[in-house]
Amino acid sequence: MMESVFEFLFKYRPFVFQEGELTLATPWPLVLLLVMGVVVAVAAFMSYRSPRGDAGPRTRTALSGLRVVALSLVLLALAQPALVLTSTVPEQNFVGVLLDDSKSMRIPGADGAPRHELVDSVFAIPGSPLMQRLEERFAVRTFRFSDIAERLDDLSELTYDGSGTDVGAALLAAQEQLTGVPLAGLVVVSDGATNTGSDFSQVLLPLQSAGVPVFTVGAGDAGSAPDVQIERVELPASVLAGSSMLVNVVVKASGMRGRTVPIQVLDGGSMVATESAELRGEDETTVALVRLEALASGVHELEFRVPPQDGERVAENNSRAMLLEVEDRTEKILYFEGEPRFEVKFLRRAVRDDDNIQVVVLQRTAENKYLRLDVDDSEQLAGGFPKTRKELFAYRGLIIGSVEASYFTHDQLEMIADFVRRRGGGLLMLGGTDSFGEGGYAGTPVADALPVVLEAAQPREDADTLRITATRPGRSHPVTRLQGSQSTFSTWSDLPALITVNDVRSLKPGATALLRGSTGAEGDDRIVLATQRYGRGTGMALPVHDTWTWQMSADIPLEDMTHERFWRQLLRWLVDGVPEPVTATLSAPETDAETPVELRVEVMDEAYLGVENAQVSAAVSGPAGGGSIPLRWNAEESAYTASISPSEPGLHAIEVGVNSVDGSPIGSAQTHLRVADSNREFFDAGMNTSALQRLAEETGGRFYDRGNLDGLPEDIQVAGGGITVTESRDLWDAPVLFLVLVGLVATEWVVRRRKELV
Repeated sequence: MMESVFEFLFKYRPFVFQEGELTLATPWPLVLLLVMGVVVAVAAFMSYRSPRGDAGPRTRTALSGLRVVALSLVLLALAQPALVLTSTVPEQNFVGVLLDDSKSMRIPGADGAPRHELVDSVFAIPGSPLMQRLEERFAVRTFRFSDIAERLDDLSELTYDGSGTDVGAALLAAQEQLTGVPLAGLVVVSDGATNTGSDFSQVLLPLQSAGVPVFTVGAGDAGSAPDVQIERVELPASVLAGSSMLVNVVVKASGMRGRTVPIQVLDGGSMVATESAELRGEDETTVALVRLEALASGVHELEFRVPPQDGERVAENNSRAMLLEVEDRTEKILYFEGEPRFEVKFLRRAVRDDDNIQVVVLQRTAENKYLRLDVDDSEQLAGGFPKTRKELFAYRGLIIGSVEASYFTHDQLEMIADFVRRRGGGLLMLGGTDSFGEGGYAGTPVADALPVVLEAAQPREDADTLRITATRPGRSHPVTRLQGSQSTFSTWSDLPALITVNDVRSLKPGATALLRGSTGAEGDDRIVLATQRYGRGTGMALPVHDTWTWQMSADIPLEDMTHERFWRQLLRWLVDGVPEPVTATLSAPETDAETPVELRVEVMDEAYLGVENAQVSAAVSGPAGGGSIPLRWNAEESAYTASISPSEPGLHAIEVGVNSVDGSPIGSAQTHLRVADSNREFFDAGMNTSALQRLAEETGGRFYDRGNLDGLPEDIQVAGGGITVTESRDLWDAPVLFLVLVGLVATEWVVRRRKELV
């Protein structure tokens, strides 16, 4: 509406003024016009110099000003103002029209009509007035695009069935196909969604360099309220059999503030968990913790969903499918203890019935004498703590009890740090008289792997009694969550106090405290359990040495399982995600048929150093068979890679085999890929107006909605590239000049009449 008013007053639309330059086309010298202006101004003031009628000085000054402005407008018209434009030569330039053919164009708007109705009724309809006007000025080439772009000779071929949208790739493809012809510009008709993982901003520089403006046409509404969608699900790719999980399900909603919705988890169509979430404000996210109890070993196709809500226009974004592999294997953890203590006995008892955790105990009983428990054979750890990386890296977790740092050689200390950083194992240090700072670990490589700051050892006379509380992260962490853990206690502070001789108070940046303790003195806050990522692995600190009190205290009921459950959760978390020598990962766990994904395989030797000359191949098997795919070394990613393009829906197993140059086996790995129709087009379903506007503005084009599309052909003509000419458009006859002039003269006459000057 405003644009139409502007065009009526000034002859041309605002975009034309934006692209042009104002000038004066008068054949008379500007000096003469200035002299005439001065003469006119003086004459106007002189005509009202003498008092007449009922006009005072202020009225006469105002009347003089009105007359001066009116006469100045006349002089301006005589100066012949004009707009100089560089415009394309008619019928000698090309324009590419790119039409979004993805599934999101099916989403209904507030009026109930799908987004593609704009394409159908304005661009694809036979005899389209807009397309005819474009074809009168340009040679038009039409493309359709979703995750790929292709020429479109027949507009009836639009299906709106594309499973992804990549605006940037479509623009580059169209520009490439139109290379060698004078290209005036590109027109993109889309909702602006880009969900293929690439960012269309990467195409801005090539388009700017080539001088190709992009004119974007928005399809759809900026919002899709009311709507609720599963934003993401934080689920590991694999877990150990018997593990219970707390899964973060992030829900985003608009137009549903305060509504409580159920979050359901289905495994093969059967409900395995449900949780409620109270939705927050407009476009805010809500994080719901959903507990999954131990699932059977194997690959599970889990669906996390919110049932469709009243008034929702888009229900396809209410669910996400995830793959979870439950592995039934035994994880080996080495527990090295420097002195006899009850913690060894009760820790072993806690995991005694856990078939997936094997705690191998090495307990020093005297100098160079050790008690070995749960070893695989008589040779294991016969010489004490491992002296080689091959021996230590055979474990997936390491617990260090009250063992002074001076027991280890410098190479062993470096080896322990490498166990976490390079091998990706889990390290847990327990409290004791010879651990943490009191054990001399400050300044050692092991200290780097721990989540707490170690101070130099200070003489200690007495141990401290700590009352334990969970931090905010600890109340929902898989290690320290009490709810559903067969505990008779609702909070950690209800449990008996613990003893510590280690004064650990400071966390490292990036570390997380799960449990804290206090002696009761003001400001006396200690760290009881903390964790951090270090390299590829996890470092943990538990600076207390009698958690067995949670099992044997007289205040603990006989049937209470808090101690057992705590240690099982802790040890499973310690070895969670620890990599094997051969690891296989996919760029995406789910894809559409024929859409490629990248398989990435890392190969490590026994010391977990990369192997670059291995023979790596993958066998892919799906519902209807499979085949073999060789992988090649990719120096940029320091891994072996290959592209996989499954052609049929269903679950595909990928088995990776690795041999050395001489053909001897190094190792193997397995991963899975789910192939199904994707619903990613329906997430964040509102039109991405800001992205479309940015694309247009930064390339010299313009953004349109349905209301101002009529100006598109002319705008391309004045802003486009290709073959151009310079033209001048008159402004002296713009209606605004006449209307203002009439208004000034009429105002002067009315004032003169009221003041009895006429």
